[in-house]
Amino acid sequence: MADDTSPTARALRTLELLQAGPGITADRLAGKLGVSERAARRYVGILREAGIPVVSVRGPHGGYRVGRGLRLPPLTFSPAEALGLVMAVLDGHHDAGDPATLVGGALGKIVQALPESVAAQAEAVRRTAAAAPDAAAARPDPETTSALVHACAEHRRVRLGYRSEAGTEWTGDVDPWAVVVRHGRWYLLCRKHPKGERRAYRIDRVRSAGIGDDTFEPPRDLDPVAMVEEHLAVGWEYDVEVVIDAPLDLARRCLPRAVGQLGRIDDGTTRLTGSTGNPAWYAEQLARIPAPYRIVRCPELREAARVLGQRLLDATRIDR
Repeated sequence: MADDTSPTARALRTLELLQAGPGITADRLAGKLGVSERAARRYVGILREAGIPVVSVRGPHGGYRVGRGLRLPPLTFSPAEALGLVMAVLDGHHDAGDPATLVGGALGKIVQALPESVAAQAEAVRRTAAAAPDAAAARPDPETTSALVHACAEHRRVRLGYRSEAGTEWTGDVDPWAVVVRHGRWYLLCRKHPKGERRAYRIDRVRSAGIGDDTFEPPRDLDPVAMVEEHLAVGWEYDVEVVIDAPLDLARRCLPRAVGQLGRIDDGTTRLTGSTGNPAWYAEQLARIPAPYRIVRCPELREAARVLGQRLLDATRIDR
């Protein structure tokens, strides 16, 4: 057991007291350390010799304090701890992805505590995170996320245990390409074996992730964000086609890629094709377009749009 009366222990305790109580006097410092004032000054001298800028101020409000320029000792994180901090910051701060901001700069220091290969993946997660926190966001387990980030960084195949939204559970092998944060959800972009389908799985639904020995090469032209957005737009229950009376560039600025594919009909008209399992959400996305549009295909979406429109009309009524 460490001796808390040793010179080293007391010097560290002195530093702790100076940081907790700037302006502490020599006699108060001595009292808290249980030593004489002369000994307390000696411990202050030890700190100064170690390069810690302890300054003393004379007068009735004087005392010892740690001056500017103190460099904190290096912080040590496990990969899971560091990635957990990255995840928490991204969930809670809309500007965490910008290194020019206070939060973004602090997050950059946390990323630097990761091993190089994991730091690269964590930095990619940071760049591709949603621009604003989502109150309905699903936060996955940091240990699971850390394992998947490692697998992505090292191009190692994973034995994935997964439970779908409907409650179906399965276990299979995947080649993990990237971890991407979009719309308050954390996704694993991967190739699923044995058929080689491209998939994006919610990490909060991953039940197990065993990293194997087999390696793989990800696609050379991999664009993780674009691939996840495209995946989120296809394969749902209801097929959708919408004609928008607006140029393609305007439609792209107004709609998230998760709604589907946009194509130019002519200079002033755009076609949207996609699918959805949530017509009400889809109708709300379409309402963001500052131009007329027609729902060509999907009666469920037409009904959801009618309900949304009626709700907006009802909101304009004034009770008499």
